[in-house]
Amino acid sequence: MSQRRDHGGERRRTWPFMGRVAGPALSVVRGRTTEQSATALLPLLPVLVVTAVVAVDLVHGAGLTWVPLLAAGPTLAATTNGPRGVLCVGLLATGLGTVLGIRDRAPGHELAIVLAGLVAVSLASALASALRRRRELVLAAVRSVAEAAQHALLQPVPAAVGPFQVAVRYSAAAAEARIGGDLYALVPTPHGVRLIVGDVRGKGLPAVGTAALVLGIFREAAYDEPDLLAVVDRIERSLARNLGQDDFVTAVVAGYPEPGRLEVVNCGHAPPLLVRDSEVIAVEPAQPAPPLGLRALSGENPHLQVLSFSDGDQLLLYTDGVTEARDHGREFYPLADGLARHVCHEPARTLTALHDDLLAHVGGRLHDDAALLLLRKPDTADVADAVGVAGMAGVADVGNVARVVDQSERALERKATTAKVTLQHC
Repeated sequence: MSQRRDHGGERRRTWPFMGRVAGPALSVVRGRTTEQSATALLPLLPVLVVTAVVAVDLVHGAGLTWVPLLAAGPTLAATTNGPRGVLCVGLLATGLGTVLGIRDRAPGHELAIVLAGLVAVSLASALASALRRRRELVLAAVRSVAEAAQHALLQPVPAAVGPFQVAVRYSAAAAEARIGGDLYALVPTPHGVRLIVGDVRGKGLPAVGTAALVLGIFREAAYDEPDLLAVVDRIERSLARNLGQDDFVTAVVAGYPEPGRLEVVNCGHAPPLLVRDSEVIAVEPAQPAPPLGLRALSGENPHLQVLSFSDGDQLLLYTDGVTEARDHGREFYPLADGLARHVCHEPARTLTALHDDLLAHVGGRLHDDAALLLLRKPDTADVADAVGVAGMAGVADVGNVARVVDQSERALERKATTAKVTLQHC
């Protein structure tokens, strides 16, 4: 029977595995190292500016022409240093300005005005630096609260859930908040392992609230409902009561009720990618369904799609922040090709390489929330490797026992021979 008949006529697009390349990931690492080095040198930049102004004045000095430019030092220090550092740079600039003014024999009243200006700029810059530090502390507190909210909302997924190896990577576009409208969850239930990956329309706190609502309903319904479509129906009913007319959630809900059987319900979301036998297959929905929260407008019900999921198969679920990420040439990120390049038997390693490749494609920063969840069913080779390691240890133990037994037998033979000789002499 063909693959089309097995899965309800699903459309198949395949990409062969490609050779692994480390170039994009290496570029990202180098870029981060360069950025860290530049950040470490920023506090020294105001001193370098003051030094440059002094050097220019020494070469082309004529009165107070260049001395007012020393104010650039404390002004720049306000963006890179604390108040104490700003005052130190201002004191340095004022002292050097005094020396240059005396050297160039500038009129006393003009030099006093310039030095007063340097002092005023230094004090104002120190105040600005203090206010900046205060805002940074507030931002750090907001980040800590956001991280706590993220851990409560998007609970960490263990490396193994039921019969699967699992890995998750999540990146919020708003780096200051570290939380967004993308959602994911994976829970073991009496009806098998169930999971959801979705994307809430909109940004900010309303999107986070909607994501929390969806995840709460899913975790509750996944345990209660034996039918996966019933889980989707409960989420739909709750969203219909709580969302506005223009709000919705795209999502893929999947379940593994029995060995070899994977159920998928796609509600207006990007198709998952199935990795099987050196191919990456886009699992397109057999019957398109509207996003969650819009069923009343379309009148269409979601469709349950059944796939075979054998040992060694992998399933990647993701949000549109991955596939809609663009490079400088406005080209979308080729997720299927990237997965084919980096897929391996360790989901965490695969997603790390894929995420680095994605950042290299966009130039280091995403402009939308992005979530990746990779599910893998270990194959018999993995089990054999694990058993082989344990078996080698067992063989070593058996070998030790065999050596002890052999030594004991030899000792008994020697004793028997000695006793026999003794009896013959008697």
